[in-house]
Amino acid sequence: MISRILPLLFLLVASSGAHAFELLTEPVSDDAYALVGEIGPRTYENHALNNTLGFVVTPDGVVLISAGASPSGARLIEAAVARVTRQPIRWVINVGAQDHHWLGNSYFAAHGAEVIALARTVATQHDHADNHLERLHRVLKDRAADVRPAYASRVLDSDHATLQLGGRTFELIWPGDGHFPGDAILWLPAEKLVFTGDLVFHDRMLGIHPFSPVADWQKSFHVMAALGPEHVVPGHGHPGDLAKARRDTGDYLDWLIKNVGQALADWKELEETVEMLADAPQFKHLKFYDSWHRRNIHQTYLQLEAAQ
Repeated sequence: MISRILPLLFLLVASSGAHAFELLTEPVSDDAYALVGEIGPRTYENHALNNTLGFVVTPDGVVLISAGASPSGARLIEAAVARVTRQPIRWVINVGAQDHHWLGNSYFAAHGAEVIALARTVATQHDHADNHLERLHRVLKDRAADVRPAYASRVLDSDHATLQLGGRTFELIWPGDGHFPGDAILWLPAEKLVFTGDLVFHDRMLGIHPFSPVADWQKSFHVMAALGPEHVVPGHGHPGDLAKARRDTGDYLDWLIKNVGQALADWKELEETVEMLADAPQFKHLKFYDSWHRRNIHQTYLQLEAAQ
């Protein structure tokens, strides 16, 4: 009997392991990689890693861009990096204030990494920490038991700071507000590569919240585009080029500002504007179009109306 049960148990364990969540590692340029998480929602299974992170391997260690939402997620990030290089993660750069960009900081700091962020980004992290922790506990349950806010150990007061890490030049830039106020981008001028955080969404519809100043987000996108990147690693979705970033994010922001702004100029009511603009076929390829597009029109209308 035992001889029959043991092989079955082995198959069950192997099967469950085969379906365990892993980040997808995608090379972007020499020694730079994207770590692509779920393009869907946060779940217990994906450790709330429904975003895209990145890392750069240098002779002196790894520069990690974004830290995940929890220590359990941070361990998955560490494992993904270890499949590429034996170099340790020595620096963690927070480009965003949303949970999955920084609530894994505590894990990496405990393992000796220096955490770096702009002062603007840290201020917004403080503002949203309690709300993010409450949401994470609902999603991650037992996996959220050791989540605690750990803020950057090196806080930069400049809005455009140049960093020399592992013999490589990085520029941490606040291009203006976007999905969250104070979010930054990380520019590698030699590689013409930008890690945009949530300034850019690829493959999925971006979300405009009451605290996401859409008119500023549009301007911030054009500041990033003016750098002329050849490689764009977004905050969500797979890496691509500037044309993809425009198609999936920049064009949509321009479309919202132009069309909702015109509706307001024509004295259209909110509900009328949402219905009038509800069909935008050029953006239907984006995941969550059906659930987010109308909300984005609604929120853009309220923001532009308030600014009049």
